[in-house]
Amino acid sequence: MPPPELKKPPEYLPETCREMAFEAVPYIVCEVYLDGYDLALRRADATGKPFGGLAALAAVEPFVFAMNAGMYHEDMTPVGLHVEDGVEQSPLNRSDAPGNFFMKPNGVFYVDESGNAGVLETTAYAASGIRPKLATQSGPMLVIDGKLHPRFEENGASRYIRNGVGTNGGRHVVFAISRQPVSLGSFARLFRDSLGIRNALFFDGAISALHDGKKYLVGGGYPAGPILAVRVKPAAEGQ
Repeated sequence: MPPPELKKPPEYLPETCREMAFEAVPYIVCEVYLDGYDLALRRADATGKPFGGLAALAAVEPFVFAMNAGMYHEDMTPVGLHVEDGVEQSPLNRSDAPGNFFMKPNGVFYVDESGNAGVLETTAYAASGIRPKLATQSGPMLVIDGKLHPRFEENGASRYIRNGVGTNGGRHVVFAISRQPVSLGSFARLFRDSLGIRNALFFDGAISALHDGKKYLVGGGYPAGPILAVRVKPAAEGQ
């Protein structure tokens, strides 16, 4: 089934994105259909040097848009699972520790070898046998099978610019980033109640950024470790 025709976004937004508001918080939401677009997970260049930011990736690799896509250590290595082009660079992390990454259930966003996307809780992912083309682990989960993360307050005092990803499976993926600080509870409800997403994963807060290949649309003042870039597939360009 072909993807539904999306309303053309304003000229200042990437072709897959739109502005919207939910619970008085403004967002940029980008819907990606993997029949026409490709996802690439990136962290470092060919020499092994971390890109460290979305603009650095844009200088060497064109994309429709990109956002930070997972948490990282001080040396810019991923905290959890990181799979690029089918190659695992960092293993699944099932440890217990302080911080958002370890606010379990945490989870994994992946695209498998068949080109289908998913978000799974970490334990479920470990048992799934999925062979990912790309995968990035982060936490906490925002929505798990249609239910909000059990540790979220309705509107907690912690407020940051936040970004995340969600999918109901298949080839439809939804990315969202807030333009203003938002609580985790409200951000999770955006995916479940407004976007109709049954499984969604938090990428990060405070450092969250969105880049359209030429400029930052949100954020950009902090480093980025793992980066997810959305590209037009050559076939969709008529090549």
